Amino acid sequence: MSGERTANGAAPVLAGEGISVRFGGLQALNNVSIEVPRQAIMGLIGPNGAGKSTLIGVLSGLLAPSGGRVSLDGADVTSQSAQQRARRGLARTFQQPELFAGLSIREHLMLAWRVRHDRARMWQDLLLGRAWRRPDRGESERVDELLEGLGLARLSHAPVAALPLGYSRLVEIGRALAASPKVVLLDEPLSGLDGQESEQVAEVLYGLVGSEGVSFLLVDHDVDTVLERSARVMVLDFGEVISAGTPAEVRSDELVRAAYLGDAVDSDKKVGHV
Repeated sequence: MSGERTANGAAPVLAGEGISVRFGGLQALNNVSIEVPRQAIMGLIGPNGAGKSTLIGVLSGLLAPSGGRVSLDGADVTSQSAQQRARRGLARTFQQPELFAGLSIREHLMLAWRVRHDRARMWQDLLLGRAWRRPDRGESERVDELLEGLGLARLSHAPVAALPLGYSRLVEIGRALAASPKVVLLDEPLSGLDGQESEQVAEVLYGLVGSEGVSFLLVDHDVDTVLERSARVMVLDFGEVISAGTPAEVRSDELVRAAYLGDAVDSDKKVGHV
């Protein structure tokens, strides 16, 4: 499966083939294969304990699989570290935003850009105590583009400590994008958000696919939003793939319905949260 051409003729940007993970006597993942299309949102859903976070850990390089392989942009990266995969174009966010309370939104994106593109200057600025004062033109233009795409331009100088959770999630997504990745793994970016905030974040993600040319692997319990915004969706249950396809195919899959969506789901009703 890994590396095969997709329906539109393009090889997947990120793929896992036959991924298995065992923790002692627990089989967390069993022969799981996944392909993330280029410039698209791929959804990953499943009940609690299905193995979603474990799969994210394997794909990102934070967890070594017991079996299987991972490829990024056509290259086998199974043995490579998370840092090596990041340099190849993979980024991720975490369930809890890890932000610096004393920095503004703009400073977060600027720092992330320098970590990826101008690390020497970043350390020089920090050691000399003049960080953020003299961004060059290219850096400023790139940060401005990201702020606009995230819908955060008017709040760019606001300290992140004062932001609602929805905006904090967008800052973390922007920080990942500042590294110019090819694919971003999003670990429950909608967790804790109300309906309006979830829709705002999802709308931003959808727009960024086009403006940034990036792919997202969206892992979340908000099944409504995942099915509405994803080009393709995969469903895990007890560490195994029980369904994969378009949102419509997954929504109507009897195995998925039996696993956790319930008999109330039909073609005229929206899928509820897990």
